[in-house]
Amino acid sequence: MMLKFTTFVFAVLMFTNAVSQVDIAERSAVYGGPAVDQAKQICEKTFNKQKYPGLAVAVSHKGQTILSQGWGYSNIESEKPIDPETTMFRIGSISKTLTTAGLQLLVQEGKIDLDENVRTYVRYFPEKEYPLIVRQVAGHIAGVRHYKSPYEMMSNVYYPTVKGGMHIFMDDPLLFKPGEKYSYSSYGWNLISAVIEGGSEEAFLVFMQRRVFDAFDMQDTQEEIRANLPEEIVSFYVKDLNRKNVLAPDVDNSYKWAGGGFISTAKDLLKFSHQIHHSDLIDQDLLKEFQTPLTLNNGKKTNYGLGWATNVDKKGRRWVGHSGGSVGGTSMYLYYPDYDLAVVTLVNLSSAKMDQLAWKVAEQFLTHLDGDE
Repeated sequence: MMLKFTTFVFAVLMFTNAVSQVDIAERSAVYGGPAVDQAKQICEKTFNKQKYPGLAVAVSHKGQTILSQGWGYSNIESEKPIDPETTMFRIGSISKTLTTAGLQLLVQEGKIDLDENVRTYVRYFPEKEYPLIVRQVAGHIAGVRHYKSPYEMMSNVYYPTVKGGMHIFMDDPLLFKPGEKYSYSSYGWNLISAVIEGGSEEAFLVFMQRRVFDAFDMQDTQEEIRANLPEEIVSFYVKDLNRKNVLAPDVDNSYKWAGGGFISTAKDLLKFSHQIHHSDLIDQDLLKEFQTPLTLNNGKKTNYGLGWATNVDKKGRRWVGHSGGSVGGTSMYLYYPDYDLAVVTLVNLSSAKMDQLAWKVAEQFLTHLDGDE
């Protein structure tokens, strides 16, 4: 009886996946079959050229998935294939963009003031020579340091709380007077997660699960806890001296959940993109503010808002999103607001050479959409 039930469940899952792929194929034809074919060819060419272990690529237009495909393996030894619907990757600093959704919800509710000192919400954070403002920390212009060396990224220590990870950097001096420079800092986002805890009066991970992942139906997105990795997580690889893919050293990303410690699927990141730009939960005017580059004390603008990178492509089309780099992971989330087009690329390899893959994929669809206007 148990064998029959298991066979039935497997058959249902296979049928559901087949239906999903048929739906995507039908949408692909509507949104430009040649664009899909060209995008796939670019992905396959890049995959073969760079010799990634595995690659997942997904594209959506107006919330509808029009490309979802994997190349290579989640695990090379077992030859487990990549499935963009279910395979989970380290998404690196895309975690900042997920976290900023939580920050925005609290700003909307009046529980956090972006122009308030971080110590209003994090009393244990030491006083510095200058006051640290939430907005400046979230936009990488507060002077909070990044990693002292690549070795800090190799931490294998488990920190069960946000406060535990804060001790790595919070007693260090600021690099400069806030607002003077742009200096990228993942540790700044540790501090933002502590601000979220203070504003919400809730543990950061509990808050993110309840207010963002559950609310956005992101069923395959979570914090990475090494002792409890999900079955669908990829194996993590690095290139050795002979440019061969080998297993990466074990690391524990609990020291930087908000800045680079979440794991997710290509499918879930498309869900996030649609929800953050269309959900009634999100104040779109405030989102535009979060996606607007900050201005330094000298009047120059950065290319970064609050958890959102923002720029224009070679043809002057505005995009927002975030890249991600982690041990055993390279990722990109790209969104074109004027086209409602989202692209996600995920690779289970450290420092993978991406050859502007997300932009090349986007270009195939943008050219098609421009032709329809």
